[in-house]
Amino acid sequence: MSTEPHDHAADLREEESREAPAVGGGLTAEAPDVTSAVAGVDGGEGDDGEPAPEPVFKNVEEFVRLRFLPVYVRPEGGQFRWCKEWWRHAEAVSRFQALWHAWEVLRWEAGTGMAVWYRDHLDFQMGILLGDNGPFRECTSRRHQDPRPLPADPSPEGWFEDEW
Repeated sequence: MSTEPHDHAADLREEESREAPAVGGGLTAEAPDVTSAVAGVDGGEGDDGEPAPEPVFKNVEEFVRLRFLPVYVRPEGGQFRWCKEWWRHAEAVSRFQALWHAWEVLRWEAGTGMAVWYRDHLDFQMGILLGDNGPFRECTSRRHQDPRPLPADPSPEGWFEDEW
């Protein structure tokens, strides 16, 4: 019997690759590589010299499709908003990346790691991500509406001092 853990995410990726086209592009430069974050758990190597654990999900899209959407089900409408093209919303991608990275690290914390993730990360972000004033406020699960940034005029020259 093998002592290697089974890669359930790989099974789901393989199954979905037969069903749906891959989504490319997106807001990837903002967040550091999650492998680095996971390697930071317990210093990157165990006491026995074993390498740091690999992330369960290979990118934020996988985390949303294979973890977030199937597990955290909410009724659409009323106070909950969703966009089937969630990846077109930079704010949502940034928040999902933060949730994913925190999940990958905290899942290794014995005892309360996942409780901390729920309390400090997911519970806080859910109201913002799915809220009626969140990034999907003008979308439905059937129709995407491009986000419209708030307007801003440039400040006059010299208004702000350079800090860096």
